[in-house]
Amino acid sequence: MPRTSPKASGLGGASRTAALVAAALLATVVPSAGASAAAPPVPRVDLTVLVVDDGGSAVQAIIAELRSTGVPYRRVDLADSGRPVIDAAFLSDTVSGRPRAKYQGVVLPHEAPFGPGSAEQAALAAYETNFKIPQVDAYTWAHPGVGLDYTSEGGYAGPLDGATAALTPAAEAGPFRYLDGTLTFEDNDPTITESYGYAGRPREGFTSLLDVPVSGGGRASLIGEYAHDGRRELVVSFAYNQYQRQFRVLARGIVEWLTEGVHLGQSRNYFSVHVDDVFAPDARWDTARNCTPGDFDCPGGDGEAGENPIRMTVDDAVYAAAWQKSAGFTLDMVYNGGQGEQWKTEHGGTDPAAARLIADRAQYRWINHTYTHPFLGCVQDNSTVPWQCAKTSTGATRWTSRATIAAQIRDNHNWAVAKGISVDRTELVTGEHSGLKTAPQQPVDNPNLAGALSDTGVKWIASDNSREPQQRVVGPAKTVPRHPMNVYYNVGTAAEMADEYNWVYTSRADGGSGICESNPASTCLPAPLDPATGYATHIVPQEARIALSHVVANDPRPHYVHQSNLAEERILYPVLDRILADYRGLYADNTPLVNPRQRDVGTELDRRAAWDKALAAGQVTAYRIGTAVTIKAPSGVTAPVTAPEGTRKQLLLGTAVFGTAYAGARSAWTAPEALQSTTTLRLPTA
Repeated sequence: MPRTSPKASGLGGASRTAALVAAALLATVVPSAGASAAAPPVPRVDLTVLVVDDGGSAVQAIIAELRSTGVPYRRVDLADSGRPVIDAAFLSDTVSGRPRAKYQGVVLPHEAPFGPGSAEQAALAAYETNFKIPQVDAYTWAHPGVGLDYTSEGGYAGPLDGATAALTPAAEAGPFRYLDGTLTFEDNDPTITESYGYAGRPREGFTSLLDVPVSGGGRASLIGEYAHDGRRELVVSFAYNQYQRQFRVLARGIVEWLTEGVHLGQSRNYFSVHVDDVFAPDARWDTARNCTPGDFDCPGGDGEAGENPIRMTVDDAVYAAAWQKSAGFTLDMVYNGGQGEQWKTEHGGTDPAAARLIADRAQYRWINHTYTHPFLGCVQDNSTVPWQCAKTSTGATRWTSRATIAAQIRDNHNWAVAKGISVDRTELVTGEHSGLKTAPQQPVDNPNLAGALSDTGVKWIASDNSREPQQRVVGPAKTVPRHPMNVYYNVGTAAEMADEYNWVYTSRADGGSGICESNPASTCLPAPLDPATGYATHIVPQEARIALSHVVANDPRPHYVHQSNLAEERILYPVLDRILADYRGLYADNTPLVNPRQRDVGTELDRRAAWDKALAAGQVTAYRIGTAVTIKAPSGVTAPVTAPEGTRKQLLLGTAVFGTAYAGARSAWTAPEALQSTTTLRLPTA
């Protein structure tokens, strides 16, 4: 696949000279005997990435990015004695008389994993030279072999925690054009080094893309392109793993560089927030008893909200609408109409908060949360803590009936329609995600749930991502996993939040519950938080960081909180403000947050599952010949595709603009047009 020089092509973009374009069109669109005799055919390059894996965190991070975005790759495990030998036959062959490069890009642990001068290293270099295939060196050190001076020659070697790196003009005009200029390395634990790197000064042939200031003046590179011997390498000289923010935000650009902006797979930065229990009161945490009166885990609990519950006021409702407008962000109101009616009856027949929310109904999205928020799984026996599923006299589990479940869904939908609220009957969030299996007490779904979902037209039912992160089928519906945020449902003030957080996350010796000690997935705080300041100084930045890590990882799953978090001290807003501010400080305007509703998340996860299955079965064929990209997938499977601006999709008659603009490229889930067996894209010619 001939290319212009890196300088002329803007760091390996989709541009080609007019002569190459003409040759590609002759070879792929209207071949002729004369043209074939005059010039060799333009090579075919398959849209698959070769990953040579040494088990290190850097290669694992790139694999995670490829996998999560749907980019096909072949992994060669260096530790596997039975691995294939990297030679010319492994890398290329001929298909229908046309040379074929089997891989559009190569990811290596570092620049020479097979050893300098080895046959495999030589075969790889020859392949990259002949077919102009880019190579990523996932993590290496600064030295002349990768186009950099040694760090002792005016560079830097050491920790990067808290360091601020800057994108160069070449990066902002090229593969990292979706970022906003600077990037600060995470520093979450001052007691350990989280990031280490080698910043070297560029030599001839090296174009820095991300650099840092160094002592003595000037800047040294952490990521850059090294063009030499007819090859191009992306040199990354700092350590990272797939969870660190600096890698997550750079990962898109690494893949764009590796694939020259043309690849299967796509990604977005998603963020949705579901506010559960709207119109209902939420029980309040008791800071003296360390439990929630009214809840079944508290002595004497009966499942009701108890005394002094937390519920939004009219001022809270006014604030919510104003915040949305100023933040440019839409909340999903997950509502219980029957709970609202009960509250109204118990408070003199008026409900100003509900009236305000309903008056502003068009400013929100709305999701059915059942009419009165009952538990829809097994019938609960609350005589013990924790509760158990009640049994019949024969020992069988007692289940909430199909009719009861359907009535809860239908009544809540009808209530909203009567209030003029626009609600999609295909979306549902049950109270506590009940009806779905709840370990350990209820290890299976309520057998009556699927029928009730069918009766009421539900296609997308929310699940708890901390329990069930994968989408699955429930009768006529599919689950939409939601991330729980550590802003608790039973607190209305920062002090209450810090107190309960301390109970959960401090050791018994420090006065906590010790849950963090007995749960291997948890970590105890070194000391209890100050109730007066702990929420703002510790919980807000931590929860914002966790949520943002989902956003920048191409994870469409919604986050969920509760209406209590919008009441009293409105403790949710500082977390949301921090997430939005941090995001907008990282990304350029061409990469806005995507705020999908529940059905759109469900559809996205469903498409991904089908795509991953087709890839795993080897049922996808995709390749590039010059400016033509051809994609074939099984019937009914849509393909995620990313391509440069200016790409057009071939129709039966003519072409149309391909995809949607995002992050400086075009991307979409795409399928063949009617009467066509393959999808064909035409890349821009200049």
